[in-house]
Amino acid sequence: MRQCVGVCLIHNVLCIRMPKGLITSLDRSKLDASNDGVFYSSPRLIKHADDKFLTALSALYGRRLASGARLLDLMSAHISHLPAWQKYEFVHGHGMNVDELDANPALTLRFMQDLNKNPTLPFANTSYYDAVLCCAGVQYLQEPERVFAECARALKPNEGMLIVSFTDKFFFEKAIQGWINRGMATRARLVKDYMRAAGGFRDIEVEGDGVSILAQLGSISGLGGDPFCAVIGIRDGSVIE
Repeated sequence: MRQCVGVCLIHNVLCIRMPKGLITSLDRSKLDASNDGVFYSSPRLIKHADDKFLTALSALYGRRLASGARLLDLMSAHISHLPAWQKYEFVHGHGMNVDELDANPALTLRFMQDLNKNPTLPFANTSYYDAVLCCAGVQYLQEPERVFAECARALKPNEGMLIVSFTDKFFFEKAIQGWINRGMATRARLVKDYMRAAGGFRDIEVEGDGVSILAQLGSISGLGGDPFCAVIGIRDGSVIE
């Protein structure tokens, strides 16, 4: 397990960016409130979505991420779903299981941290990354506004982007109730609200057809595959406070 080589220091002070606000009406409780570290202690070397979803995600990364980009794969696992033909300067990975992270060939550096115990990114340098990726993990965050505020800090101003992708498959017992109670379209709006509450993002948009009624009906019937949705926010030019 390779360790972090540095932390985000300005004038030798650890910088933690707090969100502009919090979503007060959100039910953040979970069906399983036990220690997340225990739940994720055994590696799950599986796909968390079907091939249709993963093809759409890789295509999105191919369009949005430039060659030579610096990437942080947040809440990663044994695969990052990056297009094989694209080369990046590096891909740093964060997760909850050491075996999963060690099995991921894309990662050049790996970090272990429970974001529900500590919703900050002390391993991430300020204004350092071109993109932060979060695939199939946002539903488990209990303080996503704080995590996304830290993502904004870690991204390059005016150009870095946060890409949050999800479908309707997840571990229900570990997702927050406010996520479970929503459909795909309202989940997309919720992720946009997370970014707005975090602050530091502009031009927040939704990509993918997973929020459509047809896609959701197809998923329920088993005929349409896993619906694909990604919410993308661009880092604005605000300074770290």
